[in-house]
Amino acid sequence: MNEPLLIRGGRVIDPASGTDAVLDVLTRDGRIAALGTNLEPAGARVVDAAGCLVLTGFVDLHAHLREPGFEQKGTIRTETGAALRGGFTTICAMPNTSPAPDCGPVLESILERFARDARVRVFPIGCITRRREGQELAELAELAAGGCVAFSDDGSPVANGRLMRNALQLASALGLPISEHCDTPELHHGAMNEGAVSERLGLPGQPAAAEVAAIARNIELAAATGARLHIAHVTTARGIEIIADARQRGIPVTCEVTPSHLFLTEEAVFGEGPEPAYDTNAKINPPLRTEQDRRALVAALNAGIIDAIATDHAPHAVEDKLVEFEDAAFGISCFESAVATLWTQVARGELDLHAVARALTIGPVAAFELNRRVPGLGRLQPGSPADLVVIDPAAPVTIDPARWASKGKNTPLAGRSLTGRVRAVVAGGALTLLEEELHV
Repeated sequence: MNEPLLIRGGRVIDPASGTDAVLDVLTRDGRIAALGTNLEPAGARVVDAAGCLVLTGFVDLHAHLREPGFEQKGTIRTETGAALRGGFTTICAMPNTSPAPDCGPVLESILERFARDARVRVFPIGCITRRREGQELAELAELAAGGCVAFSDDGSPVANGRLMRNALQLASALGLPISEHCDTPELHHGAMNEGAVSERLGLPGQPAAAEVAAIARNIELAAATGARLHIAHVTTARGIEIIADARQRGIPVTCEVTPSHLFLTEEAVFGEGPEPAYDTNAKINPPLRTEQDRRALVAALNAGIIDAIATDHAPHAVEDKLVEFEDAAFGISCFESAVATLWTQVARGELDLHAVARALTIGPVAAFELNRRVPGLGRLQPGSPADLVVIDPAAPVTIDPARWASKGKNTPLAGRSLTGRVRAVVAGGALTLLEEELHV
């Protein structure tokens, strides 16, 4: 068993219970043992968290670990190590692997890798269709029995409406949500958002309508089947409006937003200099949108319309990005920059601290009902798992991907001066100190 830990004097924020107070947190035997003031347990290792925030470990509904099949981009070991450094103690792994988990035996082999190499808790997401090709349903019942927490063909939207309806019906019967990358590929062959910046750069664009139309279709199919639908990485103002309307109608739809889409816009592709940068590190799918869209996402998160902040962590090898923009891979490596971007926006007064805390903890847990797998997950209360993150909200940070644990150094944020640093993480009762400034 791990040694008892006392996280002393931090501002404890637990949206699940409404707690926001300066408290000590004691962990023992992998669980939260007590919260209180002036706790003095014998034999506990003490971490001085004065001036810091203490939250339950973050939960990410959307991450790419690359293994098996793409180990040159990342491995389970490296990418869960990156997650740990970013404060994420529970992640859901997307099925964009080779082979993809579309049946029980493949899922079993991937779970064996998780058990051997993962440094944080990992839940698998199974395929909707065989090989993620959108032609016939995967073995959804086998995947549910094997431990999947959702189904997705992320990156490959299910274009066939009849197939999507069948998937929703079966997923509903199995008690699991469908997490859908909402896009209408026939509307574009674009490499970035369609708009003024794509025209200026001479690049083919992805119109907002491609996402909006798919969101609308999938919500209506969810309404027809009674299934739980999760909209992955929403990016458009109109998409948010449709989701909000669906909720008012009582349709069981949840959604997520990435730190990248909250913080950046299509201008990141152009770059900050007078000449266009064609920055392939800013190429992501769905693309970075307009400032109007970004502001709508921020407002929706603050209003509680968005359930979760999910990284869509997508590490790539250097050669995947050092090509012409249209040939570059989609994706941003995000685990180790997420806190700095989010807390910079909190410091600016854009994002509400409690809304951010909820969307990183109990919000995603509720969206995928992960508390059925791990009771108390996402809560910072006695008896809950001893998963904690200590954040210095005022610490300056310069983004330096060369120092990251992730194999993926692909970020458009390199060199940016931001605010907010992860100081320490407790995962399953085990302490990882990330900064020497902590008094231990």
